[in-house]
Amino acid sequence: MEAIRKVQGRTVTDKDIKTIQSIIASNPNWHRTRISQEVCHLWNWKNDAGKLKDIAARAMLRKLDKDNLIDLPAPVRSANNGYRYQSKQKKPKYQPIVEKLSAIQPIQIKQVKTQEQARLFRSLLTHFHYLGYSGPVGENLRYLVYDSKNRILGCLLFGAPAWRVASRDRYIGWDEAGRRKGLSRIANNMRFLILPEVKVPHLASHLLGKISRRVSADWQDKYGHPIALLETYVENNRFRGTCYKAANWIKTGETTGLTRNHRIGKPKAPIKSVWLYPLSSLYHTLASGGQ
Repeated sequence: MEAIRKVQGRTVTDKDIKTIQSIIASNPNWHRTRISQEVCHLWNWKNDAGKLKDIAARAMLRKLDKDNLIDLPAPVRSANNGYRYQSKQKKPKYQPIVEKLSAIQPIQIKQVKTQEQARLFRSLLTHFHYLGYSGPVGENLRYLVYDSKNRILGCLLFGAPAWRVASRDRYIGWDEAGRRKGLSRIANNMRFLILPEVKVPHLASHLLGKISRRVSADWQDKYGHPIALLETYVENNRFRGTCYKAANWIKTGETTGLTRNHRIGKPKAPIKSVWLYPLSSLYHTLASGGQ
């Protein structure tokens, strides 16, 4: 009986494995990116804008290689993503701000588009966010936040949603087929940083409100489809989720602490509260299983 696996959100059969093995064997000079592009072309693996999802394909190939199902060529760069995204720059300087929110308005939220912006974004998270930054996989949006005087305040990162979360999935009310179809319409607020010496009451909830009004349109512009729901996961032993609550996000439950590779026994990861923000004009598409 043919084995069927779920890798990077796709069904991968024994036949698919043999196809990938054949591509690698027939093209010994191809690097990993070229192989992933060929897989995307072969499977018609594209986003809604018609672009190849080769980043997701490379992540899938790495997982198959790790499980010894295929034998990938060595990476062109010897460093992995974790190394690549370690900031070798000095800690970025910024101006401490202790003011009322009204005094620094209007707040500017700028999407990261240039190399200079990308370096600043990476450096901010590397030096000031407790989770650091290893670079997102797949569709994502990065934002830098400034005040009216162009003083840096922080940054936000939105990326791919968690594959399966019980309280989120119950809240939406979808079945397995609906979940598979709808995941691409969810964006995960993976990082939210306000710099340590920026002390502005209500700034965090204000930013969440502003970003929720634009993130779907930004996603549409970049990837060819909108976002219907925002999600985030707040570590209970560190934070209370106060800014999300103030911004009208909905707490739907908690994670179990079990990971993909450790589904039984004692929790292997911190327990997190699950917060969701439905984008009202689009949310019904998730609950109905449509796109």
